[in-house]
Amino acid sequence: MVERMLQFVRLEQRQPDKRTAEERRGDWNEVYNQFKPADAADQASRCSQCGVPFCSVHCPLNNNIPDWLKLTAEGRLEEAYEVSAATNTFPEICGRICPQDRLCEGNCVIEKGFESVTIGAVEKYVTDTAWEKGWVQPPKPVREREQSIGIIGAGPAGLAAAERLRILGYQVHVYDRYDRVGGLMIYGIPSFKLEKEVVLRRHAQFEAGGIHFHLNCMIGRDVTLAELRARHSALLVATGVYKSRDIDVPGTHLSGVVAALDYLTASNRHGLGDRVPEFESGALNAAGRNVVVVGGGDTAMDCVRTAVRQGAASVTCLYRRDKANMPGSLREVKNAEEEGVHFEWLAAPEAFEGVGHVGAVRSIRMHLGLPDATGRQQVEPIPGSAFKQPADLVIKALGFDPEDLPAMFGEPALGVSRWGTLKIDHRTMMTALPGVFAAGDIVRGASLVVWGIRDGRDAAEQMHAFVEAQTASSLAVAAE
Repeated sequence: MVERMLQFVRLEQRQPDKRTAEERRGDWNEVYNQFKPADAADQASRCSQCGVPFCSVHCPLNNNIPDWLKLTAEGRLEEAYEVSAATNTFPEICGRICPQDRLCEGNCVIEKGFESVTIGAVEKYVTDTAWEKGWVQPPKPVREREQSIGIIGAGPAGLAAAERLRILGYQVHVYDRYDRVGGLMIYGIPSFKLEKEVVLRRHAQFEAGGIHFHLNCMIGRDVTLAELRARHSALLVATGVYKSRDIDVPGTHLSGVVAALDYLTASNRHGLGDRVPEFESGALNAAGRNVVVVGGGDTAMDCVRTAVRQGAASVTCLYRRDKANMPGSLREVKNAEEEGVHFEWLAAPEAFEGVGHVGAVRSIRMHLGLPDATGRQQVEPIPGSAFKQPADLVIKALGFDPEDLPAMFGEPALGVSRWGTLKIDHRTMMTALPGVFAAGDIVRGASLVVWGIRDGRDAAEQMHAFVEAQTASSLAVAAE
Protein backbone atom coordinates (compact mmCIF):
# COMPACT_ATOMS: atom_id res chain seq x y z
CA MET A 1 0.00 0.00 0.00
CA VAL A 2 1.29 3.44 -0.88
CA GLU A 3 1.64 5.61 2.22
CA ARG A 4 1.31 9.02 0.61
CA MET A 5 0.70 10.80 -2.68
CA LEU A 6 2.88 13.35 -4.53
CA GLN A 7 5.30 10.63 -5.57
CA PHE A 8 6.00 12.33 -8.91
CA VAL A 9 9.24 13.68 -7.41
CA ARG A 10 10.42 10.11 -6.85
CA LEU A 11 8.72 7.99 -9.51
CA GLU A 12 8.97 8.51 -13.26
CA GLN A 13 5.91 8.29 -15.49
CA ARG A 14 5.35 4.80 -16.85
CA GLN A 15 2.71 3.53 -19.20
CA PRO A 16 1.80 -0.16 -19.13
CA ASP A 17 4.22 -2.28 -21.15
CA LYS A 18 3.77 -1.52 -24.83
CA ARG A 19 3.75 -4.36 -27.30
CA THR A 20 6.32 -4.10 -30.07
CA ALA A 21 5.30 -2.70 -33.44
CA GLU A 22 6.09 -6.06 -35.03
CA GLU A 23 3.70 -7.82 -32.66
CA ARG A 24 0.98 -5.22 -33.19
CA ARG A 25 1.13 -5.39 -36.97
CA GLY A 26 0.35 -9.10 -36.84
CA ASP A 27 -2.85 -9.05 -34.76
CA TRP A 28 -5.81 -6.94 -33.61
CA ASN A 29 -5.03 -6.90 -29.90
CA GLU A 30 -4.65 -3.68 -27.93
CA VAL A 31 -1.37 -1.76 -27.99
CA TYR A 32 -0.72 -1.77 -24.24
CA ASN A 33 -0.73 -4.66 -21.82
CA GLN A 34 -2.62 -4.39 -18.53
CA PHE A 35 -0.96 -2.61 -15.59
CA LYS A 36 0.33 -4.85 -12.83
CA PRO A 37 -1.38 -3.93 -9.51
CA ALA A 38 1.80 -2.54 -7.95
CA ASP A 39 2.59 -0.48 -11.04
CA ALA A 40 -0.94 0.94 -11.17
CA ALA A 41 -0.71 1.93 -7.49
CA ASP A 42 2.71 3.52 -8.03
CA GLN A 43 1.57 5.51 -11.05
CA ALA A 44 -1.59 6.66 -9.27
CA SER A 45 0.54 7.80 -6.32
CA ARG A 46 2.29 10.31 -8.60
CA CYS A 47 -0.83 12.50 -8.44
CA SER A 48 -0.12 15.83 -6.70
CA GLN A 49 -3.68 16.07 -5.24
CA CYS A 50 -3.66 19.73 -6.30
CA GLY A 51 -6.21 22.20 -4.96
CA VAL A 52 -7.58 22.98 -8.43
CA PRO A 53 -7.46 19.70 -10.38
CA PHE A 54 -7.12 20.80 -13.99
CA CYS A 55 -7.43 17.14 -15.05
CA SER A 56 -11.03 17.21 -13.81
CA VAL A 57 -11.69 20.71 -15.12
CA HIS A 58 -10.65 19.67 -18.64
CA CYS A 59 -12.53 16.36 -18.56
CA PRO A 60 -15.93 16.71 -20.29
CA LEU A 61 -17.42 14.55 -17.54
CA ASN A 62 -15.62 16.42 -14.73
CA ASN A 63 -14.50 13.05 -13.40
CA ASN A 64 -13.22 13.11 -9.81
CA ILE A 65 -9.82 11.99 -11.03
CA PRO A 66 -7.64 12.86 -8.00
CA ASP A 67 -10.07 11.01 -5.72
CA TRP A 68 -9.98 7.72 -7.58
CA LEU A 69 -6.24 8.01 -8.16
CA LYS A 70 -5.72 8.29 -4.39
CA LEU A 71 -7.98 5.29 -3.75
CA THR A 72 -6.08 3.30 -6.37
CA ALA A 73 -2.75 4.23 -4.79
CA GLU A 74 -4.10 2.96 -1.46
CA GLY A 75 -5.26 -0.32 -3.00
CA ARG A 76 -8.95 0.50 -2.48
CA LEU A 77 -9.94 -0.46 -6.01
CA GLU A 78 -13.62 -1.14 -5.46
CA GLU A 79 -14.07 2.32 -3.98
CA ALA A 80 -11.98 3.78 -6.82
CA TYR A 81 -14.33 2.16 -9.33
CA GLU A 82 -17.43 3.47 -7.53
CA VAL A 83 -16.06 7.03 -7.60
CA SER A 84 -15.12 6.72 -11.27
CA ALA A 85 -18.47 5.19 -12.29
CA ALA A 86 -20.41 7.89 -10.43
CA THR A 87 -19.60 10.40 -13.18
CA ASN A 88 -18.73 8.14 -16.13
CA THR A 89 -21.01 5.51 -17.66
CA PHE A 90 -18.13 3.83 -19.55
CA PRO A 91 -14.80 4.43 -17.77
CA GLU A 92 -13.25 1.31 -19.35
CA ILE A 93 -13.99 2.75 -22.80
CA CYS A 94 -12.77 6.27 -22.03
CA GLY A 95 -9.60 4.80 -20.53
CA ARG A 96 -8.92 3.17 -23.89
CA ILE A 97 -9.95 5.71 -26.51
CA CYS A 98 -10.11 9.19 -24.94
CA PRO A 99 -7.37 11.54 -26.22
CA GLN A 100 -5.95 11.97 -22.73
CA ASP A 101 -3.00 13.88 -24.14
CA ARG A 102 -5.45 16.66 -25.10
CA LEU A 103 -7.75 16.42 -22.08
CA CYS A 104 -6.94 15.23 -18.56
CA GLU A 105 -3.27 14.24 -18.94
CA GLY A 106 -2.49 17.19 -21.18
CA ASN A 107 -3.65 19.52 -18.40
CA CYS A 108 -2.09 17.67 -15.47
CA VAL A 109 -0.41 20.15 -13.07
CA ILE A 110 2.84 18.15 -12.92
CA GLU A 111 3.00 17.71 -16.71
CA LYS A 112 5.49 20.56 -17.09
CA GLY A 113 8.75 19.09 -15.90
CA PHE A 114 7.68 15.76 -14.40
CA GLU A 115 5.33 14.31 -17.06
CA SER A 116 1.65 13.79 -16.35
CA VAL A 117 0.01 11.06 -14.33
CA THR A 118 -1.01 8.12 -16.56
CA ILE A 119 -4.69 8.78 -15.91
CA GLY A 120 -6.12 6.83 -18.86
CA ALA A 121 -4.15 3.66 -18.16
CA VAL A 122 -5.10 3.72 -14.47
CA GLU A 123 -8.77 4.31 -15.37
CA LYS A 124 -8.70 1.30 -17.68
CA TYR A 125 -6.97 -0.84 -15.05
CA VAL A 126 -9.46 0.06 -12.31
CA THR A 127 -12.54 -0.66 -14.45
CA ASP A 128 -11.18 -3.86 -16.01
CA THR A 129 -10.45 -5.06 -12.47
CA ALA A 130 -14.02 -4.16 -11.47
CA TRP A 131 -15.38 -6.32 -14.29
CA GLU A 132 -13.11 -9.22 -13.33
CA LYS A 133 -14.17 -8.99 -9.68
CA GLY A 134 -17.90 -8.69 -10.45
CA TRP A 135 -18.24 -5.18 -9.04
CA VAL A 136 -19.96 -3.87 -12.17
CA GLN A 137 -23.67 -4.48 -11.72
CA PRO A 138 -26.67 -3.94 -14.03
CA PRO A 139 -28.57 -0.69 -13.54
CA LYS A 140 -31.30 -1.40 -11.01
CA PRO A 141 -33.86 1.17 -9.85
CA VAL A 142 -35.00 1.55 -6.27
CA ARG A 143 -38.58 1.60 -7.56
CA GLU A 144 -40.19 1.10 -10.94
CA ARG A 145 -42.03 3.88 -12.74
CA GLU A 146 -44.84 3.25 -15.17
CA GLN A 147 -43.63 5.87 -17.68
CA SER A 148 -41.53 4.70 -20.59
CA ILE A 149 -38.75 6.50 -22.43
CA GLY A 150 -37.75 5.93 -26.04
CA ILE A 151 -34.14 6.45 -27.17
CA ILE A 152 -33.16 6.49 -30.85
CA GLY A 153 -29.56 5.44 -31.19
CA ALA A 154 -27.47 2.91 -29.23
CA GLY A 155 -24.21 4.87 -29.32
CA PRO A 156 -22.45 6.53 -26.37
CA ALA A 157 -25.04 9.29 -25.84
CA GLY A 158 -28.06 7.01 -26.16
CA LEU A 159 -26.60 4.32 -23.89
CA ALA A 160 -25.48 6.82 -21.25
CA ALA A 161 -28.98 8.30 -21.15
CA ALA A 162 -30.56 4.84 -21.06
CA GLU A 163 -28.50 3.81 -18.04
CA ARG A 164 -29.33 6.96 -16.05
CA LEU A 165 -33.03 6.77 -16.86
CA ARG A 166 -33.22 3.09 -15.99
CA ILE A 167 -31.67 3.78 -12.57
CA LEU A 168 -34.44 6.35 -12.06
CA GLY A 169 -36.97 3.57 -12.68
CA TYR A 170 -38.21 4.34 -16.19
CA GLN A 171 -39.10 1.63 -18.69
CA VAL A 172 -36.38 2.33 -21.25
CA HIS A 173 -36.56 1.26 -24.89
CA VAL A 174 -33.57 1.81 -27.21
CA TYR A 175 -34.07 1.71 -30.99
CA ASP A 176 -31.12 1.31 -33.36
CA ARG A 177 -30.86 0.64 -37.09
CA TYR A 178 -27.85 -1.65 -36.71
CA ASP A 179 -27.74 -5.26 -35.55
CA ARG A 180 -25.44 -4.62 -32.59
CA VAL A 181 -25.37 -2.10 -29.77
CA GLY A 182 -22.60 0.47 -29.61
CA GLY A 183 -22.77 2.64 -32.72
CA LEU A 184 -19.34 3.76 -33.87
CA MET A 185 -17.80 2.08 -30.80
CA ILE A 186 -18.62 -1.29 -32.36
CA TYR A 187 -18.37 -0.59 -36.11
CA GLY A 188 -16.17 2.51 -36.41
CA ILE A 189 -13.36 2.00 -33.90
CA PRO A 190 -10.92 -0.87 -34.61
CA SER A 191 -10.36 -3.67 -32.10
CA PHE A 192 -6.74 -2.69 -31.44
CA LYS A 193 -8.11 0.47 -29.79
CA LEU A 194 -11.34 -0.92 -28.34
CA GLU A 195 -11.88 -4.66 -28.18
CA LYS A 196 -15.46 -5.49 -29.15
CA GLU A 197 -16.12 -7.59 -26.07
CA VAL A 198 -15.66 -4.43 -23.98
CA VAL A 199 -18.70 -2.91 -25.74
CA LEU A 200 -20.76 -6.09 -26.05
CA ARG A 201 -20.57 -6.85 -22.33
CA ARG A 202 -22.17 -3.46 -21.62
CA HIS A 203 -25.05 -4.46 -23.91
CA ALA A 204 -25.54 -7.66 -21.91
CA GLN A 205 -25.29 -5.75 -18.62
CA PHE A 206 -27.90 -3.19 -19.68
CA GLU A 207 -30.28 -5.89 -20.88
CA ALA A 208 -29.89 -7.65 -17.53
CA GLY A 209 -30.88 -4.36 -15.90
CA GLY A 210 -34.16 -4.22 -17.80
CA ILE A 211 -33.31 -1.93 -20.73
CA HIS A 212 -35.09 -3.10 -23.89
CA PHE A 213 -33.24 -2.99 -27.21
CA HIS A 214 -34.96 -2.93 -30.60
CA LEU A 215 -32.23 -3.58 -33.16
CA ASN A 216 -32.41 -3.50 -36.97
CA CYS A 217 -35.09 -0.87 -36.46
CA MET A 218 -35.03 2.10 -38.82
CA ILE A 219 -37.05 5.12 -37.76
CA GLY A 220 -39.17 6.24 -40.69
CA ARG A 221 -39.18 2.75 -42.19
CA ASP A 222 -40.04 0.27 -39.43
CA VAL A 223 -41.69 2.73 -37.08
CA THR A 224 -42.48 6.42 -37.38
CA LEU A 225 -41.38 9.14 -35.02
CA ALA A 226 -45.05 9.97 -34.43
CA GLU A 227 -45.69 6.40 -33.29
CA LEU A 228 -42.74 6.54 -30.88
CA ARG A 229 -43.95 9.85 -29.46
CA ALA A 230 -47.35 8.29 -28.81
CA ARG A 231 -45.76 5.20 -27.27
CA HIS A 232 -43.38 6.95 -24.84
CA SER A 233 -43.56 9.74 -22.29
CA ALA A 234 -40.42 11.31 -23.76
CA LEU A 235 -38.07 10.59 -26.64
CA LEU A 236 -34.33 11.14 -27.11
CA VAL A 237 -32.70 11.41 -30.54
CA ALA A 238 -29.07 10.31 -30.25
CA THR A 239 -28.34 9.02 -33.75
CA GLY A 240 -24.84 10.40 -34.14
CA VAL A 241 -23.53 11.60 -37.49
CA TYR A 242 -22.80 9.04 -40.20
CA LYS A 243 -22.72 10.91 -43.50
CA SER A 244 -19.13 10.87 -44.77
CA ARG A 245 -17.72 14.13 -46.08
CA ASP A 246 -16.42 14.05 -49.62
CA ILE A 247 -13.67 15.90 -51.45
CA ASP A 248 -14.27 17.85 -54.63
CA VAL A 249 -11.43 16.64 -56.87
CA PRO A 250 -11.44 14.67 -60.13
CA GLY A 251 -11.55 10.90 -59.79
CA THR A 252 -13.68 10.47 -56.69
CA HIS A 253 -15.97 8.23 -58.77
CA LEU A 254 -13.21 5.70 -59.47
CA SER A 255 -13.38 2.21 -58.06
CA GLY A 256 -11.00 1.88 -55.14
CA VAL A 257 -11.81 5.34 -53.74
CA VAL A 258 -13.87 4.62 -50.62
CA ALA A 259 -15.25 6.34 -47.52
CA ALA A 260 -13.52 5.71 -44.20
CA LEU A 261 -16.65 4.50 -42.40
CA ASP A 262 -17.44 1.95 -45.13
CA TYR A 263 -13.87 0.66 -44.88
CA LEU A 264 -13.79 0.47 -41.08
CA THR A 265 -17.27 -1.05 -40.83
CA ALA A 266 -16.31 -3.82 -43.26
CA SER A 267 -13.16 -4.57 -41.27
CA ASN A 268 -14.96 -4.61 -37.93
CA ARG A 269 -17.80 -6.77 -39.24
CA HIS A 270 -15.28 -9.23 -40.64
CA GLY A 271 -13.53 -9.32 -37.26
CA LEU A 272 -16.86 -10.00 -35.54
CA GLY A 273 -17.39 -13.02 -37.78
CA ASP A 274 -19.92 -11.53 -40.19
CA ARG A 275 -19.85 -12.35 -43.88
CA VAL A 276 -18.84 -9.16 -45.68
CA PRO A 277 -18.88 -9.56 -49.51
CA GLU A 278 -17.07 -6.24 -50.08
CA PHE A 279 -14.26 -7.39 -47.79
CA GLU A 280 -14.01 -10.82 -49.37
CA SER A 281 -13.91 -9.35 -52.88
CA GLY A 282 -11.08 -7.02 -51.90
CA ALA A 283 -13.07 -3.83 -52.49
CA LEU A 284 -12.79 -2.91 -48.79
CA ASN A 285 -9.69 -4.91 -47.91
CA ALA A 286 -6.19 -3.41 -47.96
CA ALA A 287 -4.31 -6.71 -48.27
CA GLY A 288 -1.50 -6.31 -50.82
CA ARG A 289 -2.61 -2.78 -51.75
CA ASN A 290 -0.82 0.56 -51.89
CA VAL A 291 -3.08 2.53 -49.56
CA VAL A 292 -3.41 6.29 -49.29
CA VAL A 293 -5.57 7.73 -46.51
CA VAL A 294 -6.64 11.36 -46.90
CA GLY A 295 -7.20 13.16 -43.59
CA GLY A 296 -5.56 13.89 -40.26
CA GLY A 297 -8.06 13.04 -37.53
CA ASP A 298 -8.50 9.99 -35.32
CA THR A 299 -10.56 8.26 -38.04
CA ALA A 300 -7.63 8.61 -40.44
CA MET A 301 -5.36 7.03 -37.81
CA ASP A 302 -7.83 4.17 -37.41
CA CYS A 303 -7.75 3.62 -41.17
CA VAL A 304 -3.98 3.63 -41.63
CA ARG A 305 -3.42 1.29 -38.70
CA THR A 306 -6.19 -1.04 -39.90
CA ALA A 307 -4.58 -1.17 -43.36
CA VAL A 308 -1.25 -2.14 -41.78
CA ARG A 309 -2.88 -5.07 -39.99
CA GLN A 310 -4.66 -6.20 -43.14
CA GLY A 311 -1.28 -6.60 -44.85
CA ALA A 312 -1.14 -3.55 -47.11
CA ALA A 313 1.92 -3.27 -49.34
CA SER A 314 2.34 0.38 -48.28
CA VAL A 315 0.32 2.86 -46.22
CA THR A 316 0.55 6.63 -46.58
CA CYS A 317 -1.37 9.31 -44.71
CA LEU A 318 -1.87 12.49 -46.72
CA TYR A 319 -2.58 15.56 -44.59
CA ARG A 320 -2.68 19.17 -45.74
CA ARG A 321 -1.30 20.66 -42.51
CA ASP A 322 1.78 19.81 -40.45
CA LYS A 323 2.11 17.38 -37.56
CA ALA A 324 1.69 20.11 -34.92
CA ASN A 325 -1.70 21.08 -36.39
CA MET A 326 -3.04 17.56 -36.71
CA PRO A 327 -6.49 17.22 -35.07
CA GLY A 328 -5.96 13.56 -34.15
CA SER A 329 -4.25 12.28 -31.02
CA LEU A 330 -0.45 12.59 -31.22
CA ARG A 331 -0.24 9.30 -29.33
CA GLU A 332 -2.08 7.64 -32.21
CA VAL A 333 0.24 9.29 -34.74
CA LYS A 334 3.25 7.94 -32.87
CA ASN A 335 1.76 4.43 -32.81
CA ALA A 336 1.09 4.62 -36.55
CA GLU A 337 4.64 5.77 -37.28
CA GLU A 338 6.02 2.88 -35.23
CA GLU A 339 3.88 0.45 -37.22
CA GLY A 340 5.29 1.63 -40.53
CA VAL A 341 2.84 4.27 -41.75
CA HIS A 342 4.40 6.99 -43.91
CA PHE A 343 3.11 10.54 -43.39
CA GLU A 344 3.04 13.14 -46.15
CA TRP A 345 2.65 16.36 -44.20
CA LEU A 346 1.57 19.60 -45.87
CA ALA A 347 0.18 17.82 -48.91
CA ALA A 348 -3.33 17.79 -50.37
CA PRO A 349 -4.84 15.68 -53.18
CA GLU A 350 -5.51 17.39 -56.51
CA ALA A 351 -6.92 14.33 -58.28
CA PHE A 352 -7.33 10.57 -58.10
CA GLU A 353 -6.06 9.11 -61.34
CA GLY A 354 -6.84 5.87 -63.10
CA VAL A 355 -8.97 4.21 -65.77
CA GLY A 356 -11.99 2.65 -64.05
CA HIS A 357 -9.94 1.91 -60.94
CA VAL A 358 -7.70 4.29 -59.04
CA GLY A 359 -4.00 3.88 -59.70
CA ALA A 360 -2.40 7.03 -58.29
CA VAL A 361 -3.01 10.15 -56.25
CA ARG A 362 -1.78 13.45 -57.64
CA SER A 363 -1.07 15.83 -54.78
CA ILE A 364 0.37 19.29 -54.25
CA ARG A 365 2.57 20.61 -51.49
CA MET A 366 1.05 23.18 -49.13
CA HIS A 367 2.36 25.82 -46.78
CA LEU A 368 0.78 27.41 -43.74
CA GLY A 369 -0.30 31.01 -44.20
CA LEU A 370 -1.94 33.63 -42.02
CA PRO A 371 -4.54 32.67 -39.40
CA ASP A 372 -8.20 32.72 -40.45
CA ALA A 373 -11.19 33.95 -38.42
CA THR A 374 -10.91 30.93 -36.10
CA GLY A 375 -7.24 31.63 -35.38
CA ARG A 376 -6.07 28.57 -37.29
CA GLN A 377 -3.44 29.04 -39.99
CA GLN A 378 -4.77 28.83 -43.52
CA VAL A 379 -3.22 26.38 -45.97
CA GLU A 380 -2.11 27.54 -49.40
CA PRO A 381 -0.77 25.48 -52.31
CA ILE A 382 2.83 25.88 -53.47
CA PRO A 383 2.80 26.41 -57.26
CA GLY A 384 4.69 23.81 -59.26
CA SER A 385 5.00 21.36 -56.35
CA ALA A 386 2.68 18.61 -57.62
CA PHE A 387 3.74 15.01 -57.15
CA LYS A 388 2.25 11.55 -57.66
CA GLN A 389 2.20 8.41 -55.60
CA PRO A 390 0.85 4.97 -56.50
CA ALA A 391 -2.43 4.03 -54.86
CA ASP A 392 -4.87 1.24 -55.62
CA LEU A 393 -6.96 1.93 -52.50
CA VAL A 394 -7.74 5.50 -51.42
CA ILE A 395 -9.63 6.03 -48.17
CA LYS A 396 -11.31 9.39 -47.57
CA ALA A 397 -11.23 10.17 -43.84
CA LEU A 398 -12.48 13.73 -43.96
CA GLY A 399 -15.01 13.70 -41.13
CA PHE A 400 -18.75 13.22 -40.83
CA ASP A 401 -21.88 15.31 -41.30
CA PRO A 402 -25.45 14.71 -40.09
CA GLU A 403 -27.98 12.91 -42.23
CA ASP A 404 -31.22 14.69 -43.10
CA LEU A 405 -33.17 13.53 -40.05
CA PRO A 406 -36.36 15.54 -40.73
CA ALA A 407 -36.65 13.76 -44.08
CA MET A 408 -35.59 10.35 -42.72
CA PHE A 409 -38.02 10.54 -39.81
CA GLY A 410 -40.81 12.18 -41.83
CA GLU A 411 -40.91 15.03 -39.31
CA PRO A 412 -40.29 18.39 -41.00
CA ALA A 413 -40.95 20.15 -37.69
CA LEU A 414 -37.59 18.94 -36.40
CA GLY A 415 -35.47 22.06 -36.70
CA VAL A 416 -31.89 21.86 -37.94
CA SER A 417 -28.95 24.26 -37.88
CA ARG A 418 -27.08 25.45 -40.97
CA TRP A 419 -24.74 22.49 -40.42
CA GLY A 420 -27.64 20.02 -40.44
CA THR A 421 -27.43 19.22 -36.72
CA LEU A 422 -30.60 19.20 -34.66
CA LYS A 423 -31.56 22.46 -33.00
CA ILE A 424 -32.32 22.25 -29.30
CA ASP A 425 -33.01 24.60 -26.42
CA HIS A 426 -29.63 24.24 -24.70
CA ARG A 427 -31.18 24.77 -21.27
CA THR A 428 -33.61 21.88 -21.63
CA MET A 429 -32.03 19.90 -24.52
CA MET A 430 -35.49 19.71 -26.12
CA THR A 431 -36.04 20.04 -29.85
CA ALA A 432 -38.87 22.01 -31.49
CA LEU A 433 -41.12 18.99 -30.84
CA PRO A 434 -42.45 18.89 -27.25
CA GLY A 435 -41.11 15.88 -25.39
CA VAL A 436 -38.47 15.10 -28.03
CA PHE A 437 -34.91 15.71 -26.84
CA ALA A 438 -31.58 15.36 -28.65
CA ALA A 439 -28.01 14.76 -27.52
CA GLY A 440 -24.56 13.80 -28.72
CA ASP A 441 -23.05 14.27 -32.15
CA ILE A 442 -26.42 14.92 -33.80
CA VAL A 443 -26.46 18.19 -31.82
CA ARG A 444 -22.79 19.16 -31.46
CA GLY A 445 -21.43 17.61 -34.67
CA ALA A 446 -18.82 14.84 -34.89
CA SER A 447 -17.03 14.75 -31.56
CA LEU A 448 -15.55 12.48 -28.91
CA VAL A 449 -17.16 9.50 -27.17
CA VAL A 450 -16.64 11.24 -23.83
CA TRP A 451 -18.71 14.23 -24.98
CA GLY A 452 -21.45 11.84 -26.10
CA ILE A 453 -21.52 10.32 -22.62
CA ARG A 454 -21.73 13.77 -21.03
CA ASP A 455 -24.55 14.84 -23.33
CA GLY A 456 -26.48 11.62 -22.75
CA ARG A 457 -26.29 11.95 -18.97
CA ASP A 458 -27.33 15.61 -19.14
CA ALA A 459 -30.24 14.75 -21.44
CA ALA A 460 -31.42 12.07 -19.01
CA GLU A 461 -31.67 14.68 -16.25
CA GLN A 462 -33.67 17.03 -18.46
CA MET A 463 -36.01 14.25 -19.63
CA HIS A 464 -36.62 13.19 -16.02
CA ALA A 465 -37.50 16.79 -15.11
CA PHE A 466 -39.84 17.00 -18.11
CA VAL A 467 -41.69 13.76 -17.28
CA GLU A 468 -41.97 14.75 -13.61
CA ALA A 469 -43.45 18.11 -14.62
CA GLN A 470 -45.88 16.47 -17.04
CA THR A 471 -46.95 13.96 -14.41
CA ALA A 472 -47.51 16.70 -11.81
CA SER A 473 -49.53 18.71 -14.31
CA SER A 474 -51.70 15.68 -15.15
CA LEU A 475 -52.36 14.98 -11.48
CA ALA A 476 -53.31 18.60 -10.88
CA VAL A 477 -55.79 18.52 -13.76
CA ALA A 478 -57.27 15.25 -12.53
CA ALA A 479 -57.73 16.68 -9.04
CA GLU A 480 -59.74 19.66 -10.28
